Amino acid sequence: MSALYRLLRPLLFALDAERAHRLTLAALDLGEAFGAIGLLAPRLPAAPRRVMGLDFPNPVGLAAGLDKNAAHIDALAALGFGFLEVGTVTPRAQPGNPRPRLFRIPEARALVNRMGFNNCGVERLVRNVERSRYRGVLGINIGKNFDTPIERAVDDYLYCLRGVYAHAGYVAVNISSPNTKDLRTLQQAPALERLLGALAEEREKLAAAHGRRVPLVIKIAPDLEASEIEAIARLLLSFGVDCAIATNTTLSRNGVEGLPNSAQSGGLSGAPLRARATDVVKRLASALGRRVPVIGVGGILSTADAREKLDAGAALVQVYTGLIYRGPGLVAEVLEAFATRQPPSPL
Repeated sequence: MSALYRLLRPLLFALDAERAHRLTLAALDLGEAFGAIGLLAPRLPAAPRRVMGLDFPNPVGLAAGLDKNAAHIDALAALGFGFLEVGTVTPRAQPGNPRPRLFRIPEARALVNRMGFNNCGVERLVRNVERSRYRGVLGINIGKNFDTPIERAVDDYLYCLRGVYAHAGYVAVNISSPNTKDLRTLQQAPALERLLGALAEEREKLAAAHGRRVPLVIKIAPDLEASEIEAIARLLLSFGVDCAIATNTTLSRNGVEGLPNSAQSGGLSGAPLRARATDVVKRLASALGRRVPVIGVGGILSTADAREKLDAGAALVQVYTGLIYRGPGLVAEVLEAFATRQPPSPL
């Protein structure tokens, strides 16, 4: 499959990035329907991990953003991921920001996106999940609608939590996208304390109603000061959050200065984010100790990049932009980073 992707990539890169994204997902769906992905995808070794009380067949996941509406779960699962994260989903459908809104920077193996939580709403996502055959670990990433005032953001997160709870392996709370106005202010201590308190209280009610405690995960930005990371860690511990994802995209343009599309507004992902994301993983893991695990994401395009995240303290990793530049073979390559390491004690 890696060789096939190398042949197809120039054709995809000749298209607008968002159009290429849609065509790739459609092709994966077609391939899965005819069983072609299973024939082309390499057989991956078992590398089970138990994190957040969940059993992962392997520790390499798909980050949120690729499949916003959970419409391609079965095809993506066939690529060998140990877990999938879909979304970000909001209570109501919304179109996102005007196009164009997704840009490649091939010279730096990077993307800039300002998608803006474009999605079909939580009810559509749930229907898609119900139709899928996938029975692995599914994370559902939730956010707020663009026109919900930030002071009422908690209402949107609670609505989504209730809507997806019965269908999620874990629920990831996105408070770190740079493409929704004021969203990142929810990472600040007073707002985050209010949000986590409401989510924790609602989660206990839902756990009692469903007979199952679904882990809560918080996704944070790479553009945080050390003191902010420590404050977030204290609140995650205080409210019993089960895991943290580090990180989302960055507003920094370090490493892409002067390159075509580098001046586009939005969040930067890919290779230039690697070191910044790893530093946040390290600081966050240190502040949390072994009491709360961290999922490392940002700039993973090779075995070495994944190993760096593990050395920094990540229990699991996720990829997205690396798939655009390396193709599905990246999953097997990243899994090599875990091959010589003993699994940590369960969290």
